[in-house]
Amino acid sequence: MRVLQINSVCGIGSTGRIATDIQTILVKHGHESYIGYGRNNPGNNENVIRIGTSIDNYLHVAKTRITDKHGFGSKRATKKFLNRVSELNPDIIHLHNIHGYYLNIELLFEYLKKNKKPVIWTLHDCWPFTGHCTYFDYSGCECWDINGEHKCIQKKSYPSSYLFNNSKNNYARKKEAFTGVNNLIIVTPSEWLAKLAKKTFLSEYPIKVINNGIDLEKFRPMESNFREKYSLQEKFIILGVASEWTTRKGYGYFLDLSNNLSSDQVLVMIGLNNTQIKSLPGNIVGLKRTNNLKELAEIYSTSDVYINPTLEDNFPTTNIEALACGTPVITFKTGGSYESIDEKSGYIIENKSINELIHAIKKVQENGKKSYQSYCIDRAKAFYNKEDRFMDYIDLYQKFR
Repeated sequence: MRVLQINSVCGIGSTGRIATDIQTILVKHGHESYIGYGRNNPGNNENVIRIGTSIDNYLHVAKTRITDKHGFGSKRATKKFLNRVSELNPDIIHLHNIHGYYLNIELLFEYLKKNKKPVIWTLHDCWPFTGHCTYFDYSGCECWDINGEHKCIQKKSYPSSYLFNNSKNNYARKKEAFTGVNNLIIVTPSEWLAKLAKKTFLSEYPIKVINNGIDLEKFRPMESNFREKYSLQEKFIILGVASEWTTRKGYGYFLDLSNNLSSDQVLVMIGLNNTQIKSLPGNIVGLKRTNNLKELAEIYSTSDVYINPTLEDNFPTTNIEALACGTPVITFKTGGSYESIDEKSGYIIENKSINELIHAIKKVQENGKKSYQSYCIDRAKAFYNKEDRFMDYIDLYQKFR
């Protein structure tokens, strides 16, 4: 079986690692695997196909910033890539994030309809069925509502437009492009996103839930000198990790928490930019984003609790990475973030309350991390081993051929 995956990145970030992890399992079981990707370095991964060039990316960015026509640039790059796909002749085409300044979605789906290849499409956010934004619940945007006006109120959110708001037209063009594919199955990592997708024009397709999985050889309890390096030996470490810290990711909650810490507590945030790091209060240790999984696992392991005050998310891999390292998780009951947590592995905050968040942190500190540790590790092993979760994809490929 020959499988082609398509994603904005390869080997980095949560979706890039999902694609390469699936590729590893495919090859392990004797199948052929290729990944088409849009930008950044693919690392040492084999059988990868770059879609376009950096110049193509920049032109697509410019088109998005000015006209709000994200996904409708990169025509030359997409045509060239689709010629390569025809030569490759895959048995299955597996789409991940098709946004990200690298693909022309109309040309891609025209090709899929014409060639009638079996298609798996994993939705990692809501962008495929909105007029612009990737998430909308927390802001109250209704540009996804099938019966609505489809005008986005978040045009400056990713993929941001500085001038025009083209969301109504974007929605109509997406609906036209994304419907009517003969052999397509939608996969979502969370029950939350599956329920949303069933309320959109994508409801014409079968929708299946496959949770994200992680590498339990890399994410496991580890020793490190992290506490010594940052002089945190006697501190209760409250950790947060994001690829980019925004309002939606809960950045403001960390700043609020910093005003409510006791002297033996400290916040550690990974994924900050330089401007954010410079403006942090003294009781927050701020670090830039890292793609070093060993370093990340060491920080999860030495932390006492992981908090994810996201206002909306799909199925954050950071939650299950923390669990696998034996660290309890506290998250809001938003999106699919809470689906990976139970009463033995952390706390779910119902109403996005800073006071309830503080209370949950105190509960973990009072009980001690060790009272949660084994439950967290067992839960990760039982439900989120990448070998198991991504074999679900292999099984789906084989049934769908």
